[in-house]
Amino acid sequence: MMDAAVKNLNPIQAVPEQSLGMDLMHESARLHVTGEAVYTDDIPEVRGTLYAALVLSPVAHGELIGEGIDRAAILAEHGVVAVYTSADIPGENNCGPIVHDDPFLAVGKVEFIGQAIAVVVARDMLYAREAAKKAVVKVKELPAILTIDEAMAANSFVMPPKGITRGKPAEAIKNAPHSFKGQTTCGQQEQFYLEGHITYAVPREGGQLTLYVSTQHPDGNQREAAAALNLTTNDVEVICRRMGGAFGGKEGNSSIFSQSAALAAFKLQKPVKLRVNRDDDMMITGKRHDFRADYEVGFDDNGRILGVDVVLASRCGYSTDYSGPVNDRAVLHIDNCYYLPNLSIISHRCKTNMQSATAFRGFGGPQGMFAIETIIEQIAQKLDKDPLDVRQVNLYQDPKVSGNPATLTTQYGQQIEDWVGDKVMAQVEAESNYRQRKVEVDQFNKTNKYRKKGLALVPLKFGISFTATMLNQGGALLNIYMDGSVSVNHGGTEMGQGLNTKMAQVAADGLGIPVSCIRVTGTDTQKVPNASATAASSGADINGAAINNACDQMRARLAPVAARMLGCDVNAIKFIAGQAINTLSTGQNGTKNSVEWKDLAKQAWLDRVGLSVTGFYMTPDIKYDFLTLQGKAFYYYCYGAAVTEVEIDTRTGEWWLQKVDIVHDAGQSINPAIDKGQIEGGYVQGMGWLTMEECIWNMKKDANGLGAGKLLTHGPSTYKIPVASDVPEHFNVTLFDGANVRPTPFKSKAVGEPPLMLALSAYFAIRDAVSASANHKVPVFMDAPATPERILMACEALKKSK
Repeated sequence: MMDAAVKNLNPIQAVPEQSLGMDLMHESARLHVTGEAVYTDDIPEVRGTLYAALVLSPVAHGELIGEGIDRAAILAEHGVVAVYTSADIPGENNCGPIVHDDPFLAVGKVEFIGQAIAVVVARDMLYAREAAKKAVVKVKELPAILTIDEAMAANSFVMPPKGITRGKPAEAIKNAPHSFKGQTTCGQQEQFYLEGHITYAVPREGGQLTLYVSTQHPDGNQREAAAALNLTTNDVEVICRRMGGAFGGKEGNSSIFSQSAALAAFKLQKPVKLRVNRDDDMMITGKRHDFRADYEVGFDDNGRILGVDVVLASRCGYSTDYSGPVNDRAVLHIDNCYYLPNLSIISHRCKTNMQSATAFRGFGGPQGMFAIETIIEQIAQKLDKDPLDVRQVNLYQDPKVSGNPATLTTQYGQQIEDWVGDKVMAQVEAESNYRQRKVEVDQFNKTNKYRKKGLALVPLKFGISFTATMLNQGGALLNIYMDGSVSVNHGGTEMGQGLNTKMAQVAADGLGIPVSCIRVTGTDTQKVPNASATAASSGADINGAAINNACDQMRARLAPVAARMLGCDVNAIKFIAGQAINTLSTGQNGTKNSVEWKDLAKQAWLDRVGLSVTGFYMTPDIKYDFLTLQGKAFYYYCYGAAVTEVEIDTRTGEWWLQKVDIVHDAGQSINPAIDKGQIEGGYVQGMGWLTMEECIWNMKKDANGLGAGKLLTHGPSTYKIPVASDVPEHFNVTLFDGANVRPTPFKSKAVGEPPLMLALSAYFAIRDAVSASANHKVPVFMDAPATPERILMACEALKKSK
């Protein structure tokens, strides 16, 4: 229950000291660059710590013979202390975050190469890893389903399809002046966080456990470990001070490792550390879903889409994982920034014998947008128009201009209340000098036979909220000490994105004190319970709002103390710049009109006023039916647009990123420096997905359909991510000048996921350069990622088509 005083908060205000909106340095920046930042593997180990490694499946599909291992042989290996399989789990064997169809240790069968079968525990990490690698897995191999085509043919799905129909798309396409059919695909992507998966499990008294986990979802790790060990949730504490990157890959997948370590520690009553190497990490964990999009579209002479029919199919792997909401979000973002009056879209979720595809920055949104932007580009080519003109004619439009109320209503029935997509596009078009550069690019291409340039401007609209409504809540714990210092804990996790820095700014302004007084402590399930994962770009919104709620309550408690100290009415108190001030007094004639924050804190303790408070927030105004995919799915939208210029060599397929100009809508930014860093990083990561990062699999089966399904790109030597040299000197980022229409902290907007989709402009700039090799007269068919090999093959295909 909140204090009675909280019922009347309005007169008692904190006047910001301008920490919100300032370019403050990341709270761990110095620790990062000096190497002093403590990650899970850096925590001093308890005496007697043991080390674990996982025995992995060598086949993509098979029946285990017995337990699948020879326990005696493994126990005979040097330094091995114990071996555990699914038979040793006292409770539930599950790491599925939504549907409980994903055992963390295989039971009776294996369904992908890399699936964990057993946990080996040894006195040294090297001993554990060697014993796990030497273990012979007893399995009868079975035929595997590996591709989307195979899954569709076999009716192999992790869940039923979903879709949306709006208007009469078949009729609109039939009657349109122009139409075509097509297909495109976009590939998988490895999260490639710098810090791999790790858990350090430490037993406590009375059967309790503390798990130090590199995780985006401590609450999930806590609940699943408790269920596996037949404990209650309060028996398990999960702590995460920081991660070295995550990008969605540590939202659900971390439970594979946290539960395996917890099982071993619980059984042995010894501390156990499980840290996988990069190769095993990539073999075990899920990637971004790859998608195939089949489409038919009808349009008019201006390129306006009159009707479109899209069939999406994604490769989900062997279990459900997050495939439901990922594919739902792809359906919800098929429109991107465009009004599609007649639309049919259906989404198939294909079950294959691979790692379960999982969360990745964008969470299906990028794949949906890739499909519609591919259609837009192909329309432009058919009509010999600049793709920007086709994009502009299809944009959502204010009904006051269009005369049609539907032109700001999405295919899932949500009214867009904050539309600025057209303004963002216009700003980046002007700032980048797009039209003039288009002329210059065309001139370059006319005078260069083998080198071609490409230019693209692509917008984005991205909805912010968990589509699972119950997850849109956050909690916080605020403690004030007698010296005036403040500690804040919240349910979000710090993975390098600067969340804790922003939360310190929110708390400082909420209390009217310098940000130097605030320390944001590591995420701990015993401080803030039942927290949602730090995902869906919601971390700053829901946790910042919870902190604001806690600050509101604390000001209501402290204002009467300050009023007594200053001899004034409580409604005259304002918290400003580290002081409580009587705003009705000038402080003249020796009258005291302010009290220092630290003195106020000490007096509050003397007066026995509680200096610890919890805050809570739930996102309002969301009403969404995830079965029908209809309703108000998102609290608000983020917008952005990017112009990218590239150059390719048509003889080799090599390409160079030359210029990037971005305008991005972050609302009223809490910390512009951090937000710009997120925008730059998101773009580069998206560019990696669309141009160079490629998961390559052994797809060659023998005569019996066996022997395939291994990921071949499972380390940095074979899987290429962007590096500093891939980023051009011309990389301009401008924050759009506009506040969120919703009352988020400081009226800011989310900035975690949306910028990744700005990199669609990189892919379509490459596509534009490829098209230039045939004078834009021949359609370009090029799947993503646009690797040098695909660029070269696309150029060669155009030569043959001339």
